[in-house]
Amino acid sequence: MFRFDAGLKVYLHRDPVDGRKSINGLAALVEQGLGLDPFGAAVYVFGNKRHDRIKLLLWDRTGFWLMLKRLEADRFIWPRESSVVELTVEQLHWLLDGIDLRAMRGHPARHYQRIASTTTQCRCQRRHVNRHDHR
Repeated sequence: MFRFDAGLKVYLHRDPVDGRKSINGLAALVEQGLGLDPFGAAVYVFGNKRHDRIKLLLWDRTGFWLMLKRLEADRFIWPRESSVVELTVEQLHWLLDGIDLRAMRGHPARHYQRIASTTTQCRCQRRHVNRHDHR
């Protein structure tokens, strides 16, 4: 199995696409329908109406890649958030592996401005108060 570079952007076209579309048709859809650059560092993901096929379109400096995955008995679980969904490369691999992206939720990103958190400060203050209470 291949793996895409983690730095790539991934755009999933939510609506079904005619399976007969090839590189030129899909690149035109990216440019005109989605308003995105088909030559950018991105993978564009398209599915058919039955959700048993996925096409991936990407540019790699010298030409387009068009990849197709066809499921024999199952269906891809397609996100429904908006007409274009931006995914991570990891989420794309999950989708290709048949995992429901709605069920896969990571921990939220945490952003702190200091090393000592408020809970640590509270514990220290409580210990300090408790020592004074026992004297």
